[in-house]
Amino acid sequence: MNDRKRSAARQFIEAIPHSRALGMVLDSLDDGVAVISMPYDARFVGDPQTGVIHGGAVSALMDTCGGAAVMSHPTGAIGTATIDLRIDYMRPAKPGDRITARAECYHVTRSVAFVRATAHDADLALPVATATGAFTLERAPAPKGGESG
Repeated sequence: MNDRKRSAARQFIEAIPHSRALGMVLDSLDDGVAVISMPYDARFVGDPQTGVIHGGAVSALMDTCGGAAVMSHPTGAIGTATIDLRIDYMRPAKPGDRITARAECYHVTRSVAFVRATAHDADLALPVATATGAFTLERAPAPKGGESG
């Protein structure tokens, strides 16, 4: 993956205030694959009795990771937005654990990208959640005839 695409995907994540507020960090990025994590934070607990992180925070992590996977796909996306995101929560994340999402953009049409994602805590045996999603795919305008690019 070239540095321009990596930089664009990183800027995509850093430009989202919600991602910054949740402490999301881009761990790795490759062609169509992104790994983003967020630390445990008591401010995002959904159940005070158990200390389990709210599902909305996990959802935001997986959504952002899916968008980053689209932005890093070799088709050259310059923008994306979530069309649809289905999340299946498998189990609560262990309180205190960092949550890491990995998303892969596995199919791209002219205007839609399809993504699969998983989120794990320190226990890698069973995901905290899995997701499938569809994202818009905005591409740079094609160069006009006769121009070199």
